[in-house]
Amino acid sequence: MRRIILLTGGHSDPGRAKTAVNLIRYQSAEIAGVLDKAHAGHTTQSLFGLGGPIPVAATFDALPPADTVVIGIAPSGGQLPATLREQVLEAISLGMNVISGLHQFLSEDPEIAAHAALHGVLIQDVRKTVERDVANRFGINEHCLRIHTVGQDCNVGKMVVSVEITNALQERGHDAQFVATGQTGIMIQGSGCPIDAVASDFVSGAAEKLVLANQQHSILLIEGQGSIAHPRYSAVTLGLLHGCAPDGLILCYEMGRKHVAGMQGIALKSLCEYRSLYETMANLMHPCRVIGIAMNSRQHPLDEAEAERQRLKDQLGLPVCDVLRHGAHDLVQAVLLRGREVGKIRPPV
Repeated sequence: MRRIILLTGGHSDPGRAKTAVNLIRYQSAEIAGVLDKAHAGHTTQSLFGLGGPIPVAATFDALPPADTVVIGIAPSGGQLPATLREQVLEAISLGMNVISGLHQFLSEDPEIAAHAALHGVLIQDVRKTVERDVANRFGINEHCLRIHTVGQDCNVGKMVVSVEITNALQERGHDAQFVATGQTGIMIQGSGCPIDAVASDFVSGAAEKLVLANQQHSILLIEGQGSIAHPRYSAVTLGLLHGCAPDGLILCYEMGRKHVAGMQGIALKSLCEYRSLYETMANLMHPCRVIGIAMNSRQHPLDEAEAERQRLKDQLGLPVCDVLRHGAHDLVQAVLLRGREVGKIRPPV
């Protein structure tokens, strides 16, 4: 089993270090530690609220032995910060492989690539893709239920919701598969396509190929990206939505967020508006509706989250839950109900 050190470069908060956080959440047995000088002496439990005693340290020699480093942050623009460059070069000198989900491909950086060749280590750029196929709408298995997580905004938990629902369905005996479309999901699942790195003409085709590659399963939970109303990322969101042609949508949002991520002057729309927008766009390709709301209430106390949950249930007439606080049961039930509605649910094995 590989042993991983996560590089966060001082950005050890759940938003900016979402790759690190979710690798700790879903692959904790592989995580040797986190390299972060600004938070040395902590554990991941005290820093992120999960992972137990996994250590956070300022130097490689203060951490348990490892054979791989992973860039644990997802900075806007996807470029490697200068502080992490030094740590990547040091890790290579120590004989460690490098996994990166950045838009900047480390395997094409002359200094880093030469250093890796000198020390005989591998660099994996998770976002590197050669997808060049357009969507064809041919060969799709209409017995496979396709559920897609979509967002009010970026970084609201679409991947986590997709994974948690998949795991909960599998625990109940259903043949469910998580389909990864982003760098962290691909690292967790071991397969997928970095949709936001695909040339725009081929985004829908890449999403369709993911469906075709996984539709032997009864239920697909297809990870969403961005937001239909984000000025930067809406093209990716729409291409993915049209390419996977879902039967049902789970709308994910963060409680209390007021503005579009990275663009403080632009207010978020209401969930009612997002629901209408996503349903309109999805139904251009395939009959679809929003079947549930996934709330991210991590920055609010439980009583406030419960009040918000009930308010949205009453307002939208849909199941609402925070999958990390409440579990995924309500959304699992919504998935199964939608499957019965469209005649696609097979009996549990």
